[in-house]
Amino acid sequence: MKTKRKKTTADHGTAVPHRTTRTVAAVAALLACSLAAPQVAAGTARAAEPAATTCDAPDAAIYTAPDAVTAAPGTVLACRQVTLTQVPGGIPMTAWKVQYASTDNSGRPVAVSGTVAVPTAPWTGAGSRPVIAFNPGTLGLGPQCAFSRQLAGAYQDEYEGDNIAAALKAGFAVAATDGAGYLGGQTHRYVSGTDAAHALLDIARAAPAVPGSGLDPQARVGLWGYSEGGAASLWAAQLAGSYAPELRVAGDASGGVPGDLKTVAASLNGGAFAGFLGDAAIGIAAAYPTLPFDSLLNSTGRSAVAKAKSLCLAGTVVSFAGQRIESYSTAGYSLDQLYALRGTDGRSWGEILDAQKLGVGVGPAGSGADHEVAFPVFQYRGLADEVIPTATEDATRQAYCRAGITTAWKTYPGDHLLTDKEAVNDAVGWFADRFAGKPAPDDC
Repeated sequence: MKTKRKKTTADHGTAVPHRTTRTVAAVAALLACSLAAPQVAAGTARAAEPAATTCDAPDAAIYTAPDAVTAAPGTVLACRQVTLTQVPGGIPMTAWKVQYASTDNSGRPVAVSGTVAVPTAPWTGAGSRPVIAFNPGTLGLGPQCAFSRQLAGAYQDEYEGDNIAAALKAGFAVAATDGAGYLGGQTHRYVSGTDAAHALLDIARAAPAVPGSGLDPQARVGLWGYSEGGAASLWAAQLAGSYAPELRVAGDASGGVPGDLKTVAASLNGGAFAGFLGDAAIGIAAAYPTLPFDSLLNSTGRSAVAKAKSLCLAGTVVSFAGQRIESYSTAGYSLDQLYALRGTDGRSWGEILDAQKLGVGVGPAGSGADHEVAFPVFQYRGLADEVIPTATEDATRQAYCRAGITTAWKTYPGDHLLTDKEAVNDAVGWFADRFAGKPAPDDC
């Protein structure tokens, strides 16, 4: 399902099922002031290489997929020192773009890109400088939309920049993943829980290995994200004990969480933010290639997929507002009919989506649950969320409470977009308390 990307215009704006504006018209206004997308160098795939010892790789090398990845997850494969022009506040720091080793949902080695930033000011807290492993919200499927490109680029994802700035201002290092599938010729594995979790946990592993970072491999780690990023960080919390048990995770903060993708899909289909449903279908198909996808598409669907793969947030919202999934298949499949279709491995679309549901099989450390969460979590949402149904956000929190996991909870007055910004200081303060070893609040 690979398409050759034509030169497009990058969206100038914010991101996610969370990075929405109050109206599609407002997003269209953002498009009107967009800047040209950076060209994604095709490059020639290179063989796997040993861990980077210097950070002088050309920019194209960060986004070129190796022929093979043989290094252990969390190994830095390539890095480049950069200036994060889109992080507000003028915070003195040293930052790098990185490519690092990870694994996909089937355990296959892959490479992922991201950003590591360390404040210049000395850490004055207890122990070594903590690391916030951050997953951005939805940015779009176009390769130019990768978070590392935006942070160091010519246009700004304002709210994500605020998150990074707040963490750095608090003295924390930041390891921000782009998420799986932003290297040349790939498709972002949007809303695939295991892929997202591995990418986030592995950039936390990689951060201390960046030459010159000065970070301690035993540093305490916080997991953070909102909307798509909130699902990623909560999946990372669920898989940390089994996938990266050596990480000293102190807590997870996840907001605007799309905990049940079927519930979210029913709400998005035919609505103002239907483009996120299209991105989800493309992302899950990329993550689970045994599922039927290309063979189902009509000409309209094929064009829509190619277009979605070239767009960032605002373009996705504007281009697909009001569209229904039934319009894109030769048989006019409804969501329920699509869920019944099985792939070559026998699993159906519905079963794969159910496997992404958060809060299933969770429990505290020592509980014997499938996903033991050995640290507290902070979940939050907006009272006026118009993108993610509040019922699924509430249900995820309730599942954690029923499982006996220490869970702080807060609602904010904003809609989906504003809530992320409203919660920044609370999230950073919550992390500061966890790193300081203070007792965690429990609102269950």
